[in-house]
Amino acid sequence: MASVLEYTGVTKKYENKTALKNVNLSVPSGAIVGLLGPNGSGKTTLLKLASGLLHPTSGKVTVCGLPVSPESKALVAYQPDCVYLNDWMNVEQLVKMMQDFYSNFNREKALDMLSRLKISLKDKLKAMSKGTKEKVRLILTMSREVPLYILDEPIGGVDPAARDYILNTILTNTPAGSTVLISTHLISDIESILNEIIFLKDGEIIRQGNAEKTRDATGKTIDELFREEFRC
Repeated sequence: MASVLEYTGVTKKYENKTALKNVNLSVPSGAIVGLLGPNGSGKTTLLKLASGLLHPTSGKVTVCGLPVSPESKALVAYQPDCVYLNDWMNVEQLVKMMQDFYSNFNREKALDMLSRLKISLKDKLKAMSKGTKEKVRLILTMSREVPLYILDEPIGGVDPAARDYILNTILTNTPAGSTVLISTHLISDIESILNEIIFLKDGEIIRQGNAEKTRDATGKTIDELFREEFRC
């Protein structure tokens, strides 16, 4: 299977901490991939390197064969784990902003998803519930047409109904051949949609592979394996 994202000997150090340690990783095209690990394991650092928000201390990261650069950034739709949108903006302004920033943003796709959720273009972000805000963020991200979507904790802190909508949106709105790389520690909620898994612990990859083959080989669910591996 072709690779959409490659890490070769990647180490990332901060002043007093090594977040990633000599990571070698190949993320396949056309898959939904779970980047799984406890808080502080290096997941967000790994994702930010792919999106171009951070640069490795050593090693190389490539997206679709391109080194991380302005050209590669156009191929990645990144949703961070924090709300980055201005609360005073309404949905129409947010859609317009995305359209202005990204030539690959599909306005019609975004409007269709918003309409199905009965979210008005006049609704302001600051007046929305946390779950609705997360839905709007996901709609904006998934309305870009790119080979790689990166979602950092997209279901953290929202109710089960919102989680179901988010997971369904990922499943039904990912273009054929594109990859979704999802960081989470809520394994049981997301396991059913994963094709591939990556376990990250203390900045190192300790398990990677096909989700179904891993379950068959171990006789355990991914959630059970995760709990076993990361038991305190």
